[in-house]
Amino acid sequence: MNNELPKIIAVVGTNASGKSAIGIELAKTFNGEIISADSRQVYKGFDLCCGKVTPEEARIVPHHLLDIRDIGEDFSAFDFQQMTYSLISQILQRGKIPFIVGGTGEYVRSVVDGFTFSERPPDLPLRGKLEKLSVEELQAMLTPEAKAFFASRPSEFKNKRRLERAIEKAAHGEPLSYENVAKYKVLQLGVTWPKEILYKRIDERLESRISQGMIYEVKEYLDNGGNPEFLDDLGLEYRYILWHLTGKLQSIDDFKLKMARAIKRFAKKQMTWFKKDNTVLWIDMNSDYLAQAKALITEFLAH
Repeated sequence: MNNELPKIIAVVGTNASGKSAIGIELAKTFNGEIISADSRQVYKGFDLCCGKVTPEEARIVPHHLLDIRDIGEDFSAFDFQQMTYSLISQILQRGKIPFIVGGTGEYVRSVVDGFTFSERPPDLPLRGKLEKLSVEELQAMLTPEAKAFFASRPSEFKNKRRLERAIEKAAHGEPLSYENVAKYKVLQLGVTWPKEILYKRIDERLESRISQGMIYEVKEYLDNGGNPEFLDDLGLEYRYILWHLTGKLQSIDDFKLKMARAIKRFAKKQMTWFKKDNTVLWIDMNSDYLAQAKALITEFLAH
């Protein structure tokens, strides 16, 4: 009897690394389907801001978890994990290979490591009260245990939704993390570039998206009664475009400069996250990276 775990492949990396295009090429080669692991690509309407694949690219191989939430709706790592578990089963039943592709590290880890989340229903009255508080007020409410938990996760310490969840768990006596139970055998491929090249790619991609109408996407959302606080929670492009449109960043040059710097800082944080996982095999992008990736996948699937 074969008790081996089902095999899946993850392609992870930084902003502007080209992981989406590489994921498409690999999924096409190995008869796969792609599950997007991006916390912002789940939302309808914001395509340029989050670097969503084009409809033409999405038709090359099937893509999942794109445009599944209306802007403003909640979507958590738990939601991603449960949907991805279901999708992986369906993809495997079709005789295809599941590819998880994206840069939201917590989403990828939730599946790769098999995070165990609380099954308790959300405390909606408490969440309603917490949503009205600032990040600083939420930080002040954390228990000592929660502060120690966030000490090794500085980027999450500024994430309003993560703080709200931590306070909610503490209120119900729940731990912030649980024992993991892996469900799959996973090959993780990492995609990035040397800093100088990556930063140049970030600058070029930002210019391209602005010229394609990235700012207009956000303006249209606000003009139609959208919630500025949600844009601020989404961060990066959304936050800086909001600041530009509301006069906090008045000139387009100032906006571009500060936006590019923020994306580069985020890319650095992404690398820090993924580099902590020694199971990620980093592709040498200065050589034939597709050939490397295909060789690794071929070997992985054969054993």
